[in-house]
Parts: sequence; structure tokens; C-alpha cells
Amino acid sequence: MKLKTIFILLGVAAFGFSACGNGPNSNSGAVNSGTSTKKIVVALKPDKNPDQMMAERESLQKFLSEKLGQPVEVIIPLSAAVINEGFSNGTIDIGYLSGTDLINAKDAELMLAGELNGKTTYKSYWLSLKEKPYSSVEDLKGKPVAFASKTSTSGFVIPLWDLRTKNLVSEKADPEEFFGKGNTFYGTGYVSAVERVLNGQSEAAAVSYYVLDENKYLTDEQRSKLKKVAEQGDVPTHIIAVRKTLTGADREKLKQAILSLNTGGNIGLRDKLFTSKLVETDQESHLKPLKEALSVVPK
Repeated sequence: MKLKTIFILLGVAAFGFSACGNGPNSNSGAVNSGTSTKKIVVALKPDKNPDQMMAERESLQKFLSEKLGQPVEVIIPLSAAVINEGFSNGTIDIGYLSGTDLINAKDAELMLAGELNGKTTYKSYWLSLKEKPYSSVEDLKGKPVAFASKTSTSGFVIPLWDLRTKNLVSEKADPEEFFGKGNTFYGTGYVSAVERVLNGQSEAAAVSYYVLDENKYLTDEQRSKLKKVAEQGDVPTHIIAVRKTLTGADREKLKQAILSLNTGGNIGLRDKLFTSKLVETDQESHLKPLKEALSVVPK
């Protein structure tokens, strides 16, 4: 309940910016084009342990405020939909999102993308407890499973696309066709899905590869209990998106501040927040494999 309350309060704060900001020209909203004195609002998608994200939020807020020499507010809304709403009404300047979230955003575009081992793509995993007998996605037929969320690229869209390409679901691409009616759960991020596996409520969870292979989302004890059942992808790396109406010097200043996380003593904070190195890339080519996957998955 305590953790849930934290997210609710943060979500209310995000809506508060929208309600009080009155669009991109409000003094209480996000930074305006051509202005460097107003507060910058940064939004992080809630896909980790809430307590961990609260600490990272404070660190990023302090870093960017000092780097830019102006006020910065970092918020953690309840969903990517809230972030996209903020882009539209001018109350959010930049946000950390999945490729799917960016495709759904009408008023934002790619500023930077993550780079993992020299690539801007990665794999999606199905995870289960080590003692379970599963060794392929086919073994999960009729079993209760957890998806990271309904908008997660690696935790829903790509796993569903994989089921469709394997002809395990029909053109309707309804996961219950394969897993069984009432056997699919949708979380609020990777951790919420994996926790259902750890507590026995689900047999497998769909998440990004780094949830298991790296120690940024789960404890070592949690990871020691899990195994990879199957992998699918490629998945475009997560994106730092920027509000379309934020242009010129303000946009460039923000981009350079975030890119400075790639250097020196800032790398640790970067990896906690954004998992990997941040690079410039073309939006269309970055999202191409995801758009192909979405073409066979119902909206």
C-alpha cells in the first residue's frame, strides 16, 4: 500500500502540472521555446521498484539543475499515457519512454536512444522460476503469464508479435488464445510482472533481457531464482523523447546536458536511470522493426 500510494501521489503531481500549467505558455508549466529561465519538467516511465525510482529521481533532478543552471522537476507519472498527455499540453519537456510509447505520442519525437553493446536494439525474454520445466514459449500454453504492461515494447508487443509469427495465436493476436482465458496479467512495469512469477501467481513473465542479465531492476536473490525460457526480438532500445514544440537553443541545451551523462563520473547515474549509453539516431530507422511488429498486432 505504501508503494502504491507513492505512485498515486506522483501521478497526481503529474496531472497537477497539466491542470495548473495551462499549456506551453504558462509560467508554472515546462520550459518554453526561446526561454531558459522556466522550470524544466522531465518524466520517467514507472518501470522499476518505486523506492529505487524515487532515489534516482532526486539524483537526476539535482544533476540537471546544476548542469543547466535552472530549475528542473523530475516526475514519475503512473503511465506513459500521462507523459504523452504532458507532451501535448506543454507541461512535460522530455520523457523516458519505450518505442511503443513514442509511436503513440503525437506531440513528441526522438531526441536520444539507448545503445547496448554497440546496438540500439536488444532482446525480449520470457522468464520463469528455475525449477519450472519450461524451455520454450510453446511450453507455456495454457499457463498464467504476466506481461510488463499493455504498452511495453519488450514486455508485450514483441512477445505477442512472436506468438503471431509462430502461429500460436490467430490474426486477432489475442494472447488468451494461447495462454487461456483469464490467464494474462498486465503490470505497471518489469518488476510488477516478475514479482508475480516469484510469488507463484504467474508461470512466466515477459520483460527486457536486462531484467535478468543485469542487476538494475531486481536483487541478486531474485535473479538467482529465475531463468530464461525464450527470447524474441529485436526490440528498439528505450528513448528519451522531447516535446515537438520545444525547439532551438533550449532543445540543444537539454540534449547536451543529457549526453554529458555519458562521461566521467556521471556514467553510474546514467546506467541507473537509462540502462546504457545514450546516442543520437534517426527516429524512422530506430522504430522500423517495432512498426513492422505492430502491423500484425491489433492496436
